[in-house]
Amino acid sequence: MSPHILGIVNITADSFSDGGKYLAAEAAIAYAKKLVGDGAAMLDLGAAASNPKAESISPEVEIARLAPVIAALHAAGLPVSIDTFSPKVQCWALDQGVAALNDIHGFAHPEIYPRLADSTAKLIVMHAVQAEGRATIEDIPPEEIFGRVAAFFDARLNALLKAGVARSRLILDPGMGMFLSRRAEASYEMLARIPELKRQFGLPVLIGVSRKSFLRQGRPAGEAGPATLTAEIFASSLGADYIRTHDVAALADGLAVWSAATARNITSI
Repeated sequence: MSPHILGIVNITADSFSDGGKYLAAEAAIAYAKKLVGDGAAMLDLGAAASNPKAESISPEVEIARLAPVIAALHAAGLPVSIDTFSPKVQCWALDQGVAALNDIHGFAHPEIYPRLADSTAKLIVMHAVQAEGRATIEDIPPEEIFGRVAAFFDARLNALLKAGVARSRLILDPGMGMFLSRRAEASYEMLARIPELKRQFGLPVLIGVSRKSFLRQGRPAGEAGPATLTAEIFASSLGADYIRTHDVAALADGLAVWSAATARNITSI
């Protein structure tokens, strides 16, 4: 089965890949609708960049950026996920009836767990080596990364389930790039172990590698298209249930070709 595609819409001034391009509400709305036309099953809106060079913004600014975009997309009947680690923004987004919340720290604030439990939104529980705030540059050996990710999920899932969050609403994201380690090998290790992660926790897995630095080898984000698509198709082949991407059209085309080719089940020529 092909994974669900989440189309990334950065309503930010300083996202590493397209900061400022969709900061205006009208531009973000038009782009989001294009992504749905390209094949996105859900739109993942982020109004605060989380890369190491991004500036901090207040929850009020996040909400002001998100409000007109969510309203327009909901009016068009389009499912929306909100990418934020702010508890205030998360609670506000739930009040708007969003389909999902996506937290790079995996919902680290237990004071809002009752609110999470009372909602119906999917919760994308992401692992990050950083305990809070934006990504920082950490040097974690690749041989340690799976154990760290598994221990994080063990603890966080136990807390969420104990608080009354339905297991059926949870999606796991192991994090990629700087959320794992400055070493590219850590991200490749995590990609290769997607099947193990799924077996251990019995939950759907989301992978977000789009334009990440470990794929670029120092090149600009705009030059990461082929490497991104290769990593996304690889993740899909190992059972990733959701792929979060900037280039929805390329991934949808790639998955269609992969599906058509593998359906032939050709073992020899």
